[in-house]
Amino acid sequence: MLLELDNVSVNYGTIEALTGISLTVNEGEIVALIGANGAGKSTALWTISGLIRPRRGRIVFAGRDITRMSPSRIVALGISHVPEGRRVFATMSVQENLEMGAYVAKGGRKTREAMERVFGRFPRLLERRRQLAGTLSGGEQQMLAIGRALMSRPKLLLMDEPSMGLAPMLVREIFSIIRELNEQGTTILLVEQNAHMALSVARRGYVLETGQITLTGPAEELAGNPDVRRAYLGA
Repeated sequence: MLLELDNVSVNYGTIEALTGISLTVNEGEIVALIGANGAGKSTALWTISGLIRPRRGRIVFAGRDITRMSPSRIVALGISHVPEGRRVFATMSVQENLEMGAYVAKGGRKTREAMERVFGRFPRLLERRRQLAGTLSGGEQQMLAIGRALMSRPKLLLMDEPSMGLAPMLVREIFSIIRELNEQGTTILLVEQNAHMALSVARRGYVLETGQITLTGPAEELAGNPDVRRAYLGA
């Protein structure tokens, strides 16, 4: 088991955003976390990344308790986060954005090798390496956000709504990239409102409703569940 959340609760003031959720991600898997807006999906990823501290519960990654670790230490251990809405550094170049993703490596040969791998995967970023990130298209910005996360060579990639705001053709391209990353050894926890696409690439899934996990199982089983189909698959 690579990641485990055990009875994790998170509050925003008096509002409980997550209520005792427990989930696991095994090495080599894509695990989908689906649910409606406001269900707590992004909060779960922020909590894993150390950006939010849980009120209760425990988070274990690769056998180490990371519940109270700083975000920088969590990245150094092997977790990278592709945030909702891309959140690239708009006034910095593509290359500078990628360098920011490698800050735990502190430059040098490893950073150069990581950047070569990212440019090999995303040739469009190589073509635009001197271009300001804010002038890229939405699809290119999503590629940059993924590339930036890959610069630290993560064992686990947290992806938050990678299809948001993209045209259908670009959505298919992004999900093809997700499959390829996983086939090459990257474990992925995928938060996605496009439940159909998420379950099509995942091995297992969890359904989050108002801060609580209400269903879990193999992705194919969830995709065939009548309640999931009515609520999230438009059936």
